[in-house]
Amino acid sequence: MPYVVRFISEADVKSMGITMPEMIEQVELGWKMKGEGKVELPAKPGVHPRKDCYIHAMPCWVGGEVDTAGLKWVAGYPSNLSRNLPYNNGVFILNDTDTGVVKAIMDANWMTTWRTGAAAGIGAKYLADPNATVAAVAGLGTIGKITLRAFETVLPKLKTVKVFDPLPQQAEKYVAQMKELFPQLEFVICGDVKALCADADVVTTCAPILEIPNRTITPAMLKANVCCISSDYDATFDADVVNKGNIFVCDDKGQYLWTQGHGVYFQSGYPVESEIYADMGEIVAGKKQALRQGRRCCVFMGIASHDVMTAKLIYEKAKEKGIGQDLDL
Repeated sequence: MPYVVRFISEADVKSMGITMPEMIEQVELGWKMKGEGKVELPAKPGVHPRKDCYIHAMPCWVGGEVDTAGLKWVAGYPSNLSRNLPYNNGVFILNDTDTGVVKAIMDANWMTTWRTGAAAGIGAKYLADPNATVAAVAGLGTIGKITLRAFETVLPKLKTVKVFDPLPQQAEKYVAQMKELFPQLEFVICGDVKALCADADVVTTCAPILEIPNRTITPAMLKANVCCISSDYDATFDADVVNKGNIFVCDDKGQYLWTQGHGVYFQSGYPVESEIYADMGEIVAGKKQALRQGRRCCVFMGIASHDVMTAKLIYEKAKEKGIGQDLDL
């Protein structure tokens, strides 16, 4: 029996004008639901056709009053940057939870970028000093740009943004684009990660994720009282940064430990189960205290509840605005 599926392209999503505060609200709610035990979130299985590349399946059901389920099929290919192709690309399939019927198929590129930035922003909201004035961004691609949008949303006293990228032209492009969005902020291009981290209240890393990482940021580069947020797995922060601070937080314990147990990421001194203070669901749900002193470290791998919450927002706006194309399946 045929049925109708709404197809929502990347251009469709961009036309909706979704804001960073809206994204943060949705991702934060998804984390709260997870902390309350209302989310079914298996670890993301994947295949790895090329070195340092992955294609992951990310299914999830967010229950309770949200009651939304779906699957993201997403690829990450660092080599695409030299091919003028997106590092990440994929699609999201949204299902009706009563029937299992596919309701929508939508672009996952915008979704992945924006929910990743929103997640880093929520980490800063709960664990950074609310009076933070200096943020440092290592890795100035798309994720680095979106993360700054989130920081600007949650850190009301932010004044200075220090930036570093191994490609100098990336830093110049980044500052030009971000200065246009946030003219009130001062931007400082740094020549290395040591200069980047000096005096920063919040440090975030957005480099390509590699099987054999080159961890360039060490504890000696950081202030004693600092919030470190990784959106690039274990690619940039030295193990002693994350394992010898005050607390270590991940986005989901099950996914982190599953990934670590499969022997590719989070090896060589990264925290094991007994060294994890909490995952963000526990903190957002109020089950663990949000600490703001000492070196607080977060590793956010990206979890499917973020995608489900984003897909729900996109689908509802598409229906409201009449955006997208209905297809007969």
